[in-house]
Amino acid sequence: MASTKRKKTNLALQGGGAHAAFTWGVLDKILEDGRLDIEGISGTSAGAINAVAIADGYSKNGVEGARESLDNFWTKLSDLGKFSPIQRTPWSKLSSDWSLDYSPGRIFFDSFIGTFSPYEFNPMNINPLLELIKSEIDFDHVHACQNFELFVCATNVRSGKTKVFKNEEITAESVMASCCLPEIYQAVEIDGEAYWDGGYMGNPPLYPLFYETECSDILLVEVNPVETPEIPMTVRGIHNRLNEITFNATLLRELRTVEFVSKLIDAGKLSDKEYMRVRMHAIEPAQAMQELSSSSKLNLELDFLHYLRDLGRVSAENWIEENFEKVGKESSLNLREMFQ
Repeated sequence: MASTKRKKTNLALQGGGAHAAFTWGVLDKILEDGRLDIEGISGTSAGAINAVAIADGYSKNGVEGARESLDNFWTKLSDLGKFSPIQRTPWSKLSSDWSLDYSPGRIFFDSFIGTFSPYEFNPMNINPLLELIKSEIDFDHVHACQNFELFVCATNVRSGKTKVFKNEEITAESVMASCCLPEIYQAVEIDGEAYWDGGYMGNPPLYPLFYETECSDILLVEVNPVETPEIPMTVRGIHNRLNEITFNATLLRELRTVEFVSKLIDAGKLSDKEYMRVRMHAIEPAQAMQELSSSSKLNLELDFLHYLRDLGRVSAENWIEENFEKVGKESSLNLREMFQ
């Protein structure tokens, strides 16, 4: 049974397609455990979907409502994926390979989106993901949720700047904007501005949690690996690694800033009364996830999503047991070592 001792933390949720089902599992375990109170959530792309699903369910029925809302959304997303032409090959299924590397639908899709823009192949702007978000997330309940602050990140196409939607600004359209990969979807128009996936400028952004919550702890739930042991040598592998580096770049800059400010406070050059000492924590992708092909980010089979969810639950359980006592006291993520 979980301890009655409770501590506050903020959550920063990365995007990463179907791999964000790992985050679903992390959140499910955190909610079930009950020792961490969430003060703010910053989410990008699929991380934004996880964030609004929690807020919707929490507003309806507390912790159990939040867990049920996450389960419902990912199950319905899997149902949507059944109609996709991008499916695993029979050999991949027999060999327990979750990737879509050899899927004829995936190979054709890669070639297709490299030739035509979404304005050309989808002029009517049909968007099943947006319709799913509208049907499964009640944004009146999201806005009514008073348990934590909510932040969703998108990238302004014209200015290239980060746009953070918060609380009542968060709608189905702003969540879709956060998920809007420009090779696949037309830019999402909100109040005369066009937006693409938030991962380009913040996956996820940390600064809203610095400025708009009182809690100094941030738990980052990672989906995209920061480091990779191997140098990619195929066109697809190179492209995928470039995407990982691009989507992690802004986050790494923010983490470096956190480390720099902490270093100045330790040296007495800044006052901790005027500057917040941010305590960073991270739940990294499970080793089994790091071995997955990036093409599996498009795999929406329910068995795969449940596999990732269960990895997330185990990772969260291990992290809580090892690091719970550090929350509110010190960072469990060694930023100085990371940036040596």
